Amino acid sequence: MITCTFEKGYTASLRHVVVHAIVEDRGKLLLVRRSNALVEGGKLAFPGGFLNRDETAAQGVLRELREETGWEGAVVSLLRINSNPERPGEDRQNVVLEYIISPIRQSGKPDGESTEVLWMPFEELSGKTFAFDHKETIELYRTYRNAPFPLPIMV
Repeated sequence: MITCTFEKGYTASLRHVVVHAIVEDRGKLLLVRRSNALVEGGKLAFPGGFLNRDETAAQGVLRELREETGWEGAVVSLLRINSNPERPGEDRQNVVLEYIISPIRQSGKPDGESTEVLWMPFEELSGKTFAFDHKETIELYRTYRNAPFPLPIMV
């Protein structure tokens, strides 16, 4: 939680804004293995992270994609706004904006937040351990790609 002091002196605990990049190429999802120094370390996850104060959500998700994987991409659509205050594995409360991203090219190297960058086929996802509620997001994305419906979803 972020504690903010407002104009009239009262304080409130606010939630962070996080972005996730759902990147697919030829039936494979781009995933990272989170560094052990991070919450949910060692688990598979979508590239993503906190939104900076000076960027839009779309800019933030593309920045996080570059930082964590070395890949550049283009925003296709917002898949879901996940405001569930009971998201599993959180050490703080986040509101997550999950974007579908089209990969463009790999132009750099991942930062230290990822110990591994993987293109994982959908058929190999079963039985894997994912951070937070990313497994739920994968299932939602699979449903959408098999039978598209209006986006975004708000939870």
